[in-house]
Amino acid sequence: MELRTILVTQARTGSTRLPGKVLKEVNGKSLLQIHLDRISKSVRIDEIVVATTTNDKDAIIYNNAIEWDYKSFRGSEENVLDRFYHAVKDENADWIVRVTSDCPLLDPQLLDEVIEFAQNHNYDYVSNGLIEHFPDGQDVEVFKFLALEKAWKNATLVSELEHVTPYIINNSDVRGGNIFRSINYDCKQDFSHIRMTVDESRDFDLIEHLILELGTEKTWLEYTDYIEAHNLTKMNDQIIRNEGLIKSLKKDING
Repeated sequence: MELRTILVTQARTGSTRLPGKVLKEVNGKSLLQIHLDRISKSVRIDEIVVATTTNDKDAIIYNNAIEWDYKSFRGSEENVLDRFYHAVKDENADWIVRVTSDCPLLDPQLLDEVIEFAQNHNYDYVSNGLIEHFPDGQDVEVFKFLALEKAWKNATLVSELEHVTPYIINNSDVRGGNIFRSINYDCKQDFSHIRMTVDESRDFDLIEHLILELGTEKTWLEYTDYIEAHNLTKMNDQIIRNEGLIKSLKKDING
């Protein structure tokens, strides 16, 4: 029986550092549309769902996704795990792929590589970000729907509710847990100093530059090579990676 693989991309307008970032445009296309155009080229994904929030300001994301012929779902703004789970629970999915829409240049070929690796080896969870060697903005998580469901039923920490997969990771063999089998999909070279995600205006400036110079069809490595060849890392390399998760982990400790 063929496995059904659903990709969920999280999207909202309520970023604290760069509000409305996924709606910012380059060459007349929003970052959200560029992101969706790219990931739709994946050959291993059966369906794409845009998971946004019930906040009135996010109606535009929901409406745009529907207009562009993507499925969309609106759920909790704070409990992202709950939003994510309900976005896919009726999709009869075997495998879930999690990405975020503030990564407009996410590489569909890389998506397929991580999906294929996870499914061929039958891991519960595979990510190319457990060891952060890929550029920030090329992050892919692939996991079984059953793992997501178990997380939804059992997660209690703030970080586990706000970021979808920490419960799975925390209870995986890669962290000394015994519930899930997980592994990192590694990059042969360390590109962790490269940022292709959009958290601040400096990030948008870099993405805009890349798109204007190279277009939206290049591979992640071609964008990376261009950034390094033109010394563009200085545009945004002072920004902290995964700052939102770091804040959630502090809430775990402080209550």
